Amino acid sequence: MQNIGITLLFIVLTIGLFWFMRNLYQRYPFAFFHPVLTTTIVICVLLVQLQIPYTTYMEGGQWLERLLGPAVVALAYPLYNQRTVMMRYKEAIILGISTGLITAMGSIILFAKLYKIEKEMIYTLLPKSMTTPVAIQLSESISGIPTLTAVFVMIAGFSGIIIGPLVMKWTGIEQPIGKGLALGSAAHALGIAKSTEYGELALSMASVSMTLSAIMGAFVGPILVYII
Repeated sequence: MQNIGITLLFIVLTIGLFWFMRNLYQRYPFAFFHPVLTTTIVICVLLVQLQIPYTTYMEGGQWLERLLGPAVVALAYPLYNQRTVMMRYKEAIILGISTGLITAMGSIILFAKLYKIEKEMIYTLLPKSMTTPVAIQLSESISGIPTLTAVFVMIAGFSGIIIGPLVMKWTGIEQPIGKGLALGSAAHALGIAKSTEYGELALSMASVSMTLSAIMGAFVGPILVYII
């Protein structure tokens, strides 16, 4: 009974916090108030201050985590609705995703060489712009540090949803296709969440971008490791 109580407590706490933060974000749509970011921070602070082990929190959190699978499958619906547009702009979509992937990985190698970062850390950073499950597997396969890679993926995601809209505004990117591709390739799952604010077309493009970036990155990553 105690385990059931703890499980329900953390499920209700997480959902309640997200609902509150979502309403706050809708009222004050500042980048730093994004509900995923604020909910994560508040939960981390609560766990640290109350000295609650992460494993205890995950007794409830694991059930929410299991909903990620159905949530990803549900992305097939907007993809299906936008299939005609996707085929019409398939060259631009592939070019945009490829450019995003090359820029993300290439910049890591460039800065690593400039600042003489150890190769193990380069291998850990390379998958940072991919969705977490793929990034962790790639990091492990190229002798990176998977746990650190997961942290860098989160940092990339939060940075993308905070800085991304500002960059798109400054550079004049107004089309939903461009916004979706940019957010999906740079901020993966969090980018998809952010893209919902720009409509179904942007959501579809973000989903395609995240998926193809992960697939392409899984092939390109090991090749770059061999080159460097």
